[in-house]
Amino acid sequence: MSIEAEQKACNPVPIVDSNFNPAAVLPYGLQIEHIRAFMSAFLDFLGFVNTQLHTKEIIRLETMLMPANFSSIVGEFMSSTLPKYYSGLTKNKYHNGHPDLVPTGLFPNDAVQHSPHGIEIKASRYLRAWQGHNPEDVWLMVFVFDCNRPRDTAPRPFQFVMVVGAQLVKNDWVFSGRAETSRRTITASVTDSGYQKMMANWIYRKSGVQQVK
Repeated sequence: MSIEAEQKACNPVPIVDSNFNPAAVLPYGLQIEHIRAFMSAFLDFLGFVNTQLHTKEIIRLETMLMPANFSSIVGEFMSSTLPKYYSGLTKNKYHNGHPDLVPTGLFPNDAVQHSPHGIEIKASRYLRAWQGHNPEDVWLMVFVFDCNRPRDTAPRPFQFVMVVGAQLVKNDWVFSGRAETSRRTITASVTDSGYQKMMANWIYRKSGVQQVK
């Protein structure tokens, strides 16, 4: 592995302003500029961490962690950071509460175990087949990204590929099956109807990214 290539991969691909959709419909007063701000904040965070790791000859964060763990970090960063840029939403302070973001002041101590009011945040490497824990009515926002996995050998920098979001209902989800020998947690996947809703309301999309059949 080239040291120069690895060093270059420490710096994420910058946000491209023209990739945002000014016609996207966002809930709770959220605006495109708020989303851009915390996407950029994550790029700054990851670039700083990876650069520091590189000075100690330690592999980048995304190649160190299991893919699911890294995706979780991306999603948690988003739900924790957005309130810094938009006071109308705040992180749900209920442990494992749903959704991730709730309207500020709607619930006592901004904590609720389960509510249809708010935004659920997901981060994924995949262009569809997004998953949650249960079929439910929720405004879902998915941040799709591309980056190295631990098994990769050719370094490439992190980049956001797409952001989509829409109000989904229970019929937009289906439980995902699993083999009898699998120990994977049972999850629900967004169906084609939910996928179409979200793609119709794309928020950010890298040039060349198309719908997946």
